[in-house]
Amino acid sequence: MKVGERITYFRQKKNITVNKLANLAGVSQSYLRDIEHGNKQPTVEYLSYICNALGITISQFFDYDETTDELMRTLRRLNENQKQKLIALLSSFDEF
Repeated sequence: MKVGERITYFRQKKNITVNKLANLAGVSQSYLRDIEHGNKQPTVEYLSYICNALGITISQFFDYDETTDELMRTLRRLNENQKQKLIALLSSFDEF
């Protein structure tokens, strides 16, 4: 897992800019941008500032599962009808 990519993922999920996240975390915009681009690695202390600003714990930050990530990307591409059919299918598994 690349730390910078995870920060970018959560930042975009929260729909906030690099500048806003940097301000919320108390780090410089250039430092945050360097982290997101993989040019720098944050210390645990700075990562905790960033996570707090994102409204997540460090544990949530590192809770990464490639299968879940792939499922989420696939789900985002489904239209509403497809989502409802998938929910019905998954609900049928409760009967087992």
